[in-house]
Amino acid sequence: MPARLALALMFALVAPGLAAHAETRQTDETPVEIEAVVTGLDAPWAVGFLPGGGLLITERDGRLLHVGPEGARREVAGVPEVRASGQGGLLDVLVPADFAARREIFLSFAKPQGGREGTAVARARLSDDAARLEDMTVIWEMAPGSSGGRHFGSRLVEGEGGALFVTVGDRGDRPSAQDVRIESGSIVRITRDGTIPADNPLVGRQGARQALWTWGHRNPQGMARDGQGRLWAVEHGARGGDEVNLIERGTNYGWPIISYGRHYSGARIGEGTEREGMAQPAHYWDPSIAPSGMAFVTGGFFAEVWGGDILVGSLNSDLISRLEVDGEHVREVERIATPETARVRDIRLGPDGAIWFLSEGNGTLYRMTPAPGG
Repeated sequence: MPARLALALMFALVAPGLAAHAETRQTDETPVEIEAVVTGLDAPWAVGFLPGGGLLITERDGRLLHVGPEGARREVAGVPEVRASGQGGLLDVLVPADFAARREIFLSFAKPQGGREGTAVARARLSDDAARLEDMTVIWEMAPGSSGGRHFGSRLVEGEGGALFVTVGDRGDRPSAQDVRIESGSIVRITRDGTIPADNPLVGRQGARQALWTWGHRNPQGMARDGQGRLWAVEHGARGGDEVNLIERGTNYGWPIISYGRHYSGARIGEGTEREGMAQPAHYWDPSIAPSGMAFVTGGFFAEVWGGDILVGSLNSDLISRLEVDGEHVREVERIATPETARVRDIRLGPDGAIWFLSEGNGTLYRMTPAPGG
């Protein structure tokens, strides 16, 4: 058995207080086994994998948990102060590709800013014993922030050359997503020390926020790169109009001028569904599924049956949406709904080849593999 797989299985087999039983569930293509790996979580938001089999899990109220290869769980000290209100708090965690050499991680969170708060990114070194964060530095924050406790975005993805992509919601201020003088409703691109890459699209444009990579977003809570390295994001619509978008430099994605949804009142949003100079989604949902974390099946146990597909967690429909990708076009082909898929906040392709997902509804991290004989 490969060492990485053996380490993953140790969580369920020997960790005190962790479940060892796997449930067999049927999907359209193959039966799967879903096992609870870490239970008793409080509003979990993201999971990151460490070399050697460990895990980091964020909880929205401000806790960062380390789970060792043998299953020992403890809270990591030194986390930045967060505004845990509404949708805000401690949100994503990114373990970069060079973690083994530098032990750096990145966290996104709602940062208090007086009576306001804004999406922010911190860099820190995880101590050798994984007990605390050292040299914690806030490398970027949206400024000014706002009040209201919603639409923080906050998903992190590592790009080419180590650059960081960060999703930022519109904070409930719809017109701000079209204003490039602020960072609401955008995806920003920064370096690992928070400076602006010279090839960002608005560098040199007077008055514009030069961290912007794309704008015209409502609340993108999922983002991932496909097997070709292309960046994709999913974002919440209002009443319908959730979107999957292929993220391309300098593109305006239209919110709130165009949308395939409606306001919660039932009123029309903006001008309709199209406008010249604004990108169309690769896929949209109506009614809404409230999409959160997303992952591409770029290898692993499911490569033969789901290779290249997108998996998206739903927060309001208790399911994982599976979507097929054909170039720049996307279509939903399956909804995987089981007792384990309650409010799926994050979903990842693990280093062991399994699909891992966080159920906020169950307070549990699950691991999904093909069922024997499937």
